[in-house]
Amino acid sequence: MCISAATIDYSTQANIDQVKTTHVHLDWHVDFNRKVIFGHAALDLYTLVDHLDKVILDTSYLDIKSVAINGENAKFHVAERYASLGSALTIHLPQTIEKSGTKICIQVDYSTTEKCTAIQFLEPEQTLGKTHPYLFSQSEPIHGRAMIPCQDSPSVKVTYSAKVTSPLPVVMSALQEGIEEVSDDLKAYRFKQPTSIPSYLIAIAVGNLVGREIGPRSTVWCEPEMVEQAAWEFSDTESFIATGESLLTPYEWGRYDLLVLPPSFPYGGMENPCLTFVTPTLLAGDKSAVAVIAHEIAHSWMGNLVTTNSWKHYWLNEGWTVFIERKILGRLHGEATRQFEALSGLKSLQESVDLFGSDSPKTVLNPDLRGGADPDDFFSKVPYEKGFNFLYHIEKVVGGPSVFEPYMKAYVENFASTSISTEDWKDFLYHYMEKVHGSSMVEKLNTVDFDAWINKPGMPPVDNQFDTTLADACLDLADRWNKVRDLENLGQFSPKDVEHFSAGQKIVFLERLTDCEPLPCALIRKMDELYQFTPNHNADLRLRWQQVCLMANYEPIYPEVVQFITEQGRMKFVRPLYRLLHQAKNGAQLAIDTYLKHKTFYHPIAAQLIEKDIGLVKS
Repeated sequence: MCISAATIDYSTQANIDQVKTTHVHLDWHVDFNRKVIFGHAALDLYTLVDHLDKVILDTSYLDIKSVAINGENAKFHVAERYASLGSALTIHLPQTIEKSGTKICIQVDYSTTEKCTAIQFLEPEQTLGKTHPYLFSQSEPIHGRAMIPCQDSPSVKVTYSAKVTSPLPVVMSALQEGIEEVSDDLKAYRFKQPTSIPSYLIAIAVGNLVGREIGPRSTVWCEPEMVEQAAWEFSDTESFIATGESLLTPYEWGRYDLLVLPPSFPYGGMENPCLTFVTPTLLAGDKSAVAVIAHEIAHSWMGNLVTTNSWKHYWLNEGWTVFIERKILGRLHGEATRQFEALSGLKSLQESVDLFGSDSPKTVLNPDLRGGADPDDFFSKVPYEKGFNFLYHIEKVVGGPSVFEPYMKAYVENFASTSISTEDWKDFLYHYMEKVHGSSMVEKLNTVDFDAWINKPGMPPVDNQFDTTLADACLDLADRWNKVRDLENLGQFSPKDVEHFSAGQKIVFLERLTDCEPLPCALIRKMDELYQFTPNHNADLRLRWQQVCLMANYEPIYPEVVQFITEQGRMKFVRPLYRLLHQAKNGAQLAIDTYLKHKTFYHPIAAQLIEKDIGLVKS
């Protein structure tokens, strides 16, 4: 099965249609005093066209010192910034390369700058140990160009190697090959990634890191103060990997390590190959939040191995990953769990659609990113949950898991190590189903309204029906509270209402309340007295409880909200809570003051989006 020859990626300025990178070698020095990474990047490329006279790379806020082509100094020009896409680096070849397929090597000497959006340097007091500084990268979607001059498009997949000189331990999204003593206070760490990946998956972290083995191919890395807790919380990692392998293909990457980052990390997890980055908000103390690991492991196939070829098709990464994540959870904990997770995800999708508006282009599965649009502005649950519902619907149409699961494996085998579009995905779906199951299956597929699913805004065109076995008790309890609008009849409620609820069921209970008219503050106070939600340590539950309270203008929760949004920087939590606090009675100025006081704590990506959320800058 072929994939489309031409790739249109509106989120890169590189001339990816004329020349392609195959390998990147990084020789970096980490300077905590100046808060920069400096050194060089050496790119191996080959030409795709005849008569090539220049190479254009993506950069963003990089200080370019010099450029060499095949060892000879070359002329270059750094353009003015264009929208969110950064500054194109044009490298002029000393002479035109006449034939396609010609190999060239470009070395760029450079340094990151204080405006770098890909790397966050932390002061010692921002870490758990409060003794050593720390840095970590986050390059998805288009921030790789702020760390490396490169063809920053997911359509370009490269192998990479690195030598990183640092005063503190270094980990990367690659296999470690060795450590050398450079001086009394510096070591050089060497890495190799032999499987090709897009630039957004090249990742680094440096700090006071220790590792603890948690499985035959997994180590958890973090500051020593939390290593015991993290090793216990993530001790089931191998079962997730093995279940993914049983559903798809053998695990490709050799190692599956975890790095628990300081709290300002803006995501729940980042699927950097060989080394998933995760937020410390997953350390709930009862393993109630580790489903995120199933999601990140699923990315080992969906996103890392089979990759979207532009951010327009981002759902191919995330929709597929959610689908596989829930398959893994279903295999480990039963089909009712998969169905329960799907119901919860549908609620999250509805919230994103409500936030953007049902007619918003940001709710389209394949959004239009022309004109320098920032893919970060389209980040929401839409590609995750609308994509999941799309695949779930197709699974039902073709006859269920017995038909669809063999196709999933064939899909990975066919597209492994490539980057594809939605059209490539659809073509292979039809090709496989007709080849394996005949023309009658094509007729079934033709009943799917692909155009509505892919190109129309709003909620999915089909209302998937999920099993409500685990959700019914939560929804019934929420409906009972919604019917009580005063302090009378509160005797019907007691702590026993939720004593057998899982953390997920408590969250669904609270989610349902956010769909209702806000409860009177007296009822909010009584609910907390009975169910003890405020002191709960599960971060997802804290989010939902604080949302319920803020929607009711329950001012006693405001200090708890401020504490939560300033002790961690995960965008899933801080963005909706900042928005609701800003909208709540007597909360607008508190939200602004809180953000301004703690601005430097947040990752640059999160900070930019929070400022839009609370009106400090225009969207």
